[in-house]
Amino acid sequence: MNPTTDEPRLATPTEVARSATAEVARTATPTEVAASATLVASLTEAPSASGGEVRALSELADCLEVRADLVGDIGVDWLRERFAGELLYTLRSEAEGGRGPVEAERRTALLSAACGYDLVDIEADRDLGRAVLDAVEPRRRLVSWHGRARNLKVLRGRLRQVSGVEARLYKLVTEARHSGEELVPLELLLGAGRDDIAAFSMGAVGAWTRLVAPRLGAPWIYGAAGPLAAAPGQPPVERLRVDYGLPNLHRASRLFGVVGHPAAHSLSPRLHNAGYRDRGEEALYVAFDAPSFETFWREIVLSDFFDRAGLPLSGLSVTAPHKAAALAAASEAGDLARGTQGANTLLPCRNGAASRRWRAESTDPEGVVGPLRRYGIDLEDREAVVIGAGGAGRAAALGLAASGARVALANRTESTGRAAAESLGLDFVPLDELEPGDFDVVINATALGHRAEDPLPCDPAALRSTAAAVELVYGGGQTPWSRALAARGLVVVDGREVLLHQGLAQFEAMTGGPLPFEVGAAALGLGPAR
Repeated sequence: MNPTTDEPRLATPTEVARSATAEVARTATPTEVAASATLVASLTEAPSASGGEVRALSELADCLEVRADLVGDIGVDWLRERFAGELLYTLRSEAEGGRGPVEAERRTALLSAACGYDLVDIEADRDLGRAVLDAVEPRRRLVSWHGRARNLKVLRGRLRQVSGVEARLYKLVTEARHSGEELVPLELLLGAGRDDIAAFSMGAVGAWTRLVAPRLGAPWIYGAAGPLAAAPGQPPVERLRVDYGLPNLHRASRLFGVVGHPAAHSLSPRLHNAGYRDRGEEALYVAFDAPSFETFWREIVLSDFFDRAGLPLSGLSVTAPHKAAALAAASEAGDLARGTQGANTLLPCRNGAASRRWRAESTDPEGVVGPLRRYGIDLEDREAVVIGAGGAGRAAALGLAASGARVALANRTESTGRAAAESLGLDFVPLDELEPGDFDVVINATALGHRAEDPLPCDPAALRSTAAAVELVYGGGQTPWSRALAARGLVVVDGREVLLHQGLAQFEAMTGGPLPFEVGAAALGLGPAR
């Protein structure tokens, strides 16, 4: 029976029963993961008059989502001349995180879009009136819902609601604020066993679910067409391709990741996933944003979800600010992790999947000594100073000392620096008394000198002409400090080289096999000479 008004249409009892029967039937067998996913680029900024950026997206994405609530109306014919794939019209409402109008104005826009777009996003809570459903045939409907769903029962109820309307795809997106909440849509996919549901969590905490969802049957994955994301936690479509190899779904039977806060900027997924593809490893590496490591550990690491999903959590990289907490959570720890008072690597102990016991290690020292060694610098009996007494500084100092260097620790806060130096058995130098010309190797393990307006960790002109320097932080290129040193002709190791070398050691510890240096260097955009 069809409704006789344009009020939101509720599923009839017959439709609900049919939907439930279909859900049970689909759940009877595991989801067969497709070899590829549909990559959707969300257009959130008005394109230029020439539309060159839209043409470029044809090489990156299968479908272009036009967020009309953000970019306004764009002629369909103009779009088709520039984009080769399918066109999706979305007018996201304010209630679900967009800026779209409501009621009559909204309905008019959707009816207009139905005349030219391949697909139209229909919000389940406001667009299921007869006029919209009559205008948009089932094969062109994408029925969506965005909101809070703290447990699986609530989200299953939403699935029953949207499934009451015949459509090509059902999109269910939850908001995850705390670690553990993002598992709800993945649990839905795991239990549904269907290939017509795109379910994931938005927000920084839930960003990683976008990468795992296709492994559980979600056929579509959304990425931002440009720098402005369509929703919190949405990665750029280009990064989905470069870091994760999408739209191809590289076969995965193990899950790895980096945990930090924030974590979206990390290049570790790019490095490790490139290694998996090169070696034929059946693995996936994602970035976990965890505001609280303790909550992440309890709700994610100790969860049995990944085992049930056939994607056991098999290793973690750890970055700021969680290295000390990672060491505290582990059941065992290596000497370097204890010495640096933090872990950058967590590995399951033997039978770890059953016992939930993990071992803490640190490859951070190798991140410093590895590139110096590759530059041909023999650290035996060299004078080295590490500026900064935090975890990164302690790791650098330990690595240098283990390689035979005579190491001093310098720090702005004398009490902190002196305590760290004493715990490591090193000399301490107050930063304002440091004479950088006394050293062969200078390590910057602080935030000093990273921006143009920042004070420098030490005067570049004061270093010896034969000295080598290491800048631990990587970003959008050389820092002012490292650029000044390079201009003098000094050997300068930048943050990406540090990341590469600690990542090479980490990769082997996690997988049992080496990541070829050339593969890792290429993934991080480092030249062959590095």
